[in-house]
Amino acid sequence: MAERGFADRRDAGRRLGAELAGLEPTDPVVYALPRGGVPVGFEVAAALACPLDVLIVRKLGVPHQPELAMGAIAEGGVVIRNSDVMAHAMLDEDDFATVVEYERSVLDERAAALRAGIEPISPVGHTAIVVDDGLATGSTALAAVSVLRGLGAAAVWLAVPVAPAGALGPVERSVDRLVILSRPAYFFAVSAWYRDFTQTDDSEVRALLDQARLA
Repeated sequence: MAERGFADRRDAGRRLGAELAGLEPTDPVVYALPRGGVPVGFEVAAALACPLDVLIVRKLGVPHQPELAMGAIAEGGVVIRNSDVMAHAMLDEDDFATVVEYERSVLDERAAALRAGIEPISPVGHTAIVVDDGLATGSTALAAVSVLRGLGAAAVWLAVPVAPAGALGPVERSVDRLVILSRPAYFFAVSAWYRDFTQTDDSEVRALLDQARLA
């Protein structure tokens, strides 16, 4: 696994950045999904010599199994739901609304903490490249893409170091280009494809965003 995986998120970002640079996106802006997507996105933005911003998205976890996403929310009031997961978990609209209400409050707090008063970068007229450290269910990526479409991006790409080998139908249909470096048949989890998957904290996110703004 090691030879197919990544040393850490910065290593993954450098490799992903090299791949994207070869595709020559038009007037790109990188929108990293915090927290783990930011070190990856920082390296991608450096490779493309383009701006870096964050797009804050919250997974809506099933109450008794929070790692399983039944949807996601994002800045701009976007709500994505996975009806199949809800049905399998026997959840109704009230259950969904309760989780949305809680995660919306967390999202608002995180936006205030990470942006620190800095206005988001408009995607209008740009190729908006959504970057994360990996793709599992795709719910958060779909929410991010929906936000950027609604804000007027000329094109929306999704770029991740690793994702499952199986079909990613809704995700693939939602973007203009999907870039994935590794699609293992036995996926397990995003963390399995990194030798160092230490949690990214808020201070690292803010430092990388500040560094990117000064570049």
